[in-house]
Amino acid sequence: MSKEGIKVLAQNKKARHDYFIEETYEAGIVLTGTEIKSIRRGRVNLKDGYAGIRNGEAWLYNVHISEYEQGNRYNHDPVRTRKLLLHRSEIYKLLGQTKMQGYSLVPLRLYLKGGFCKVEIGLAKGKKNYDKRESIKQRDAQREMQRALRDRNR
Repeated sequence: MSKEGIKVLAQNKKARHDYFIEETYEAGIVLTGTEIKSIRRGRVNLKDGYAGIRNGEAWLYNVHISEYEQGNRYNHDPVRTRKLLLHRSEIYKLLGQTKMQGYSLVPLRLYLKGGFCKVEIGLAKGKKNYDKRESIKQRDAQREMQRALRDRNR
């Protein structure tokens, strides 16, 4: 648990590799009882997930939350569509931005904040292959500089 009271339960590292993240938004998520119990155990996969706006509401698609072992007949569908809780102005802003060519909404991380489950969604623009190679090159150069500084200080 960090000093802000945020406990990160799942991250989508692939999203930052595949997309340029322009803006991020924090959204609440509507869950059932067995879903939140499964999330608290860290049984979430954001990798294939995405968000969209339909009928003036934000929805989260393809996020896999495993079934709760003690859930018996009250268990949920692991990949059901879940409603996101955003302010109306944020929804309209996202709707306008996702209409532009190449922009989409991607879940970046799922965390607990003050006892509530939140999802951080990012307005993302897809990277081309050469952009991904450039990112890898910059990361390797940064790592090499850190290694050289660490060795010099020893």
